[in-house]
Amino acid sequence: MKSPRFFVTIGILLLLWNLMGVAAFVMQYTADLTVLARTDPTTAQAFAAMPGWVWGAYGVAVGAGTLGAMLLLMKKAVAATLFLVSLIAVIVQFGYTFLGTDLLAIKGATSAAFPALIIIVAIVQLLYARSLVARGVLR
Repeated sequence: MKSPRFFVTIGILLLLWNLMGVAAFVMQYTADLTVLARTDPTTAQAFAAMPGWVWGAYGVAVGAGTLGAMLLLMKKAVAATLFLVSLIAVIVQFGYTFLGTDLLAIKGATSAAFPALIIIVAIVQLLYARSLVARGVLR
């Protein structure tokens, strides 16, 4: 089947979004926590206390999302599976962040706005890929 009109544009936007996630992961994982603590002690403490499995979930989320976006552009149906893996990892990561820490109590409800956007984009990219698989665009 022929690709939808904005297929490449949407695919590139999803790839760029996920690459920004990879960049955020690398910057946060390698952050100098003593420097960060001077400007944002709460975040520095949260990064220092974050268990390895949460960092792992974060890495899987951005890695699977990025690979999913690349495979979407290559018209591979496995992109939908990778977007599902990414969504599950995002939920695990933010589930810990907001249910396993006191970050919401300290920073307030507005601290959940960007994570909510991340979850919404993860859902949208999954639904988009699944619709393309159903229409025969991704094989």
